Amino acid sequence: MTTPAKGPASYFPAIEKKYGRPIEEWRDIVRASPLTKHMELVAWLKAEHGLGHGHANALVAAFATVTTRTRR
Repeated sequence: MTTPAKGPASYFPAIEKKYGRPIEEWRDIVRASPLTKHMELVAWLKAEHGLGHGHANALVAAFATVTTRTRR
């Protein structure tokens, strides 16, 4: 039996279904952004890509940490 995803990853199936892009593509979008602050990235995903707050927050929480550390 598969263990259910926890944390931000628990949103991934719904994000893929609602917005029609695979999570890998969203990861690349988040990591390619020149923004480094969590809420800036969330606001950008909402404004530029039409994501809801929870979905944008989950993507940033999952994928921006490594990016923001390397940009400082």
